Amino acid sequence: MAVEFDHFFKAIGHQGAGRINLETDTFKAVLTNSAPNLATNEFLADIAQIANGNGYTTGGVTLTSIVWSDPSGDGKWRFTSAQFKWTASGGPIGPFRYIVVYSDTSANDKVVGRFDFGSAIIIPDSSEFGITPGTDGIFRTGKGTLA
Repeated sequence: MAVEFDHFFKAIGHQGAGRINLETDTFKAVLTNSAPNLATNEFLADIAQIANGNGYTTGGVTLTSIVWSDPSGDGKWRFTSAQFKWTASGGPIGPFRYIVVYSDTSANDKVVGRFDFGSAIIIPDSSEFGITPGTDGIFRTGKGTLA
């Protein structure tokens, strides 16, 4: 299932101003079942995370092996990481519909973007749910179309 990554509007400005550094910041992902507002949410505190417990820790999981690069030299920069996941233990995790990625290094934990799965997901006890970035990574720049 292909799920697109949508940027929070203010994240682009924070990246351009150097308040979010895609090369050096520590990034994390959290789960929420409340629709994040792409136009107004700016900080992790604006996101209503699901309850802590059963394998979910408030503040989320850390993304590892972060790479911000132009792998093909065509100006289409890619932000990617290794797979990240949650494992339910002692009961289910969820429900959640959204995964929000944020910079844990930036002041006030600035949000970058979110995945919307279209409907609520519950991770059953003893099961895992993971995100494996595809060839475009978590997100990619330099794309465009002409109308």
